[in-house]
Amino acid sequence: MKFCIFLLLFVITIGTAALAQDTSDERLSVVAESQSWDAVGLLNIGNISFCTGALIAHDLVLTAAHCLFDKQTGLEIDHTSIEFLAGWHEGYASAYRYIFRVLIHPEYKFGGDVTSRLVLNDLALLELNHPIPEGEILPFEMALSPPRGSKVIMVSHSFKHSDRPYLQNLCKVLEQQNTGLVTSCAVDFGNSGAPIFVVQNGEPKIVSVVSHKATVEGAAVSLGTSFNVPLNVLRSEWAEIRTYRENRARMEHVRRGLEAKFIKP
Repeated sequence: MKFCIFLLLFVITIGTAALAQDTSDERLSVVAESQSWDAVGLLNIGNISFCTGALIAHDLVLTAAHCLFDKQTGLEIDHTSIEFLAGWHEGYASAYRYIFRVLIHPEYKFGGDVTSRLVLNDLALLELNHPIPEGEILPFEMALSPPRGSKVIMVSHSFKHSDRPYLQNLCKVLEQQNTGLVTSCAVDFGNSGAPIFVVQNGEPKIVSVVSHKATVEGAAVSLGTSFNVPLNVLRSEWAEIRTYRENRARMEHVRRGLEAKFIKP
């Protein structure tokens, strides 16, 4: 079944999408069990909503772009009101950070009908106000989207389980296209931006993030972004921003050095 068919079914059933029961979820009930997933965290958005994000560098969180918009007004949310709670578990986090800067995919447009382009570009990078030191939390690596039939894992927070992360380890890829990934992972409010993993050589690697929920023939599925092109666009833009900032800081350092050199005692 082609990906466009999944999207069509999603548009028709968005208001009545059925959710899978918790029987497919393996709850991470104690902190010791969830430490390997500490790079997954709760994104507290202005204390009015939340999404899930994942640390992919010591100062970068990957999530869904639509999490950063107000559903009522359609306007982008003030990023300074967003907090990343890494390893959030029953009122405690392994690290707390506010967001310093947001980079939304340049071709993402909030609102309107769900289309393949909307899902494709539903990605954002969030720069933390302070990096999480090396050794405290290990960021996740990326991998290319797996083929149809591959086993995947989703770790996330949701409306029903906002106090701790939960893991779905019985998911499979139902369809893989350049425009996105359709999996059997059931999603709820709050799952947006959640990382979807494959395990390679014993290590979980992110292959997609949750964009929207849908139903296909009565079964709950998730629609996720594909990393083949969109993430490279974001990374390229981010590298340009970082290079510009580093060059500007270097020039400022040189300027201050020259000023100090020529100041008379």
